[in-house]
Amino acid sequence: MPLGLQPKLLRVLQEGEVEPLGGNQLRPVNVRVIAATSRDLKTMMETGSFRADLYYRLNVLPIRLPPLRERREDIPMLCETLLEQIAEQGGEASRALTADGVARLAAYDWPGNVRELRNVLEQAVAQSDNRRLASADFPMLPETVVILPPVPDALTISGAPRARPLREAVAVAERIEILRALEETGWVKLHAAKLLGISRAQLYEKLAILGIVSEEAGS
Repeated sequence: MPLGLQPKLLRVLQEGEVEPLGGNQLRPVNVRVIAATSRDLKTMMETGSFRADLYYRLNVLPIRLPPLRERREDIPMLCETLLEQIAEQGGEASRALTADGVARLAAYDWPGNVRELRNVLEQAVAQSDNRRLASADFPMLPETVVILPPVPDALTISGAPRARPLREAVAVAERIEILRALEETGWVKLHAAKLLGISRAQLYEKLAILGIVSEEAGS
């Protein structure tokens, strides 16, 4: 917002009155204002490009929307929705993602947030004939190598079981149950998720974290 326009908005917020263009009488207004920005307003106040009084008048109930890199667990669900929209606009069947495709997307930082994610998906759909988009279908993203440490089935000291960190024990148990559910359902993730009592988006997230990938994976 230009600096010269800011005091006019402040006056409306403070007084609850507006003067219509071409008019000469003030009219009362009763409105609630929702303001959104991707700019750093505190820095702009310091440089004199945003009025402090307007900032404090607007900043009554701040709501911060975290960037996509801070909510990677949303990526599978967002991709499913975006791929359906892209398919509808293109008049073709919707695509899906393999587990390693989800992992590739989840490993990227997404400085452009959801708009960039949609752009990448549109590129992949345009450039690939695969109905299930895998990691190789996203050459536009930088390569990210993730080395997962091996998870032992048992930790022992001189043949005797040894206690393990709780997080590691939970990861081992989750991996076993997820693999069991996938095997029982023929790697159809929708059915496996129902068997595990979680959503398909949650299952995709766990597959990416645990590094579980199969060329036979179903939708």
